[in-house]
Amino acid sequence: MIPDFQALMRPVLELTSDGAVHPMKQVIDDLGAEFDVSDDERAELIPSGQRRFDNKAHWAVSHLFQAGLLERPLRAHIRITDRGRQALVEIPERIDVKALGRYPEYVAFRSRSRIRKADLSSNPTAETDDRSPLELAQAAEAENRAAVEGEILERVLAVSPRDFEVLVIKLLSKMGYGQHGVVEHSGQPGDRGIDGIISQDPLGLDRIYIQAKRYNGTVVQRPEIQKFVGALMGAQGDRGVFITSSRFTQGAIEEARRVNARIELIDGDRLAQLMVRHEVGVQADAPIVLYRVDEDFFEAL
Repeated sequence: MIPDFQALMRPVLELTSDGAVHPMKQVIDDLGAEFDVSDDERAELIPSGQRRFDNKAHWAVSHLFQAGLLERPLRAHIRITDRGRQALVEIPERIDVKALGRYPEYVAFRSRSRIRKADLSSNPTAETDDRSPLELAQAAEAENRAAVEGEILERVLAVSPRDFEVLVIKLLSKMGYGQHGVVEHSGQPGDRGIDGIISQDPLGLDRIYIQAKRYNGTVVQRPEIQKFVGALMGAQGDRGVFITSSRFTQGAIEEARRVNARIELIDGDRLAQLMVRHEVGVQADAPIVLYRVDEDFFEAL
């Protein structure tokens, strides 16, 4: 019998407890052997075409990653973190979503997926769930989106400041800005606080100026907004977008609202949401189609 994804959490940590980098494929094979999953069960597929057991293993890893117990140093490879080793000691029994609720990052992940805190003790993908197929699909989609948003923000924090600027330009282009003009990267030494320019029309008369700050832990404060506003005034602009991988202080938010120029602020969480929504740095898997009876068809017979 294929175990649920929560039953795989502690075994995943135990299999990686040596601190080495482990290929995900090998971890899945080792889990299959540990739970005595038959070849027929390993071949069983879910509607998206992925193997059911592999899917559950990946979900277990995803939840452990969101809690900071695992990291992904290479593509399709995982490694236990110091927190993961500590969890094996501090949580001697089953490690599941309820146990992961002790970690703030995991609680934030569940909040992003719009799952109530009271649900932390339940299995959101349990096969005994009494929700309708549509409700289950919607819950799974929300949880998947939240997980990917968390993972993509981790990847964003790992890029260089210049690559972050390029990433922002690509995102804004994908969102449709500059469709009738151009979106250009201007960030370089001496750029006077302007990392990119969106020309909304062919002549460049309608412009939006971009500031991009890849910060890991450092928050954007009021003085940086003031500097950006100064850069806008210097460029004779009145509209700007300030994007950061971190967050804005309340003072920074108030400053953006106070000035005459129109300043749009995008923090790390919103950046991740926009990247997923517009499929920048992510790939969409095969969708699941749900059917319902067409009552109008039968009434028209």
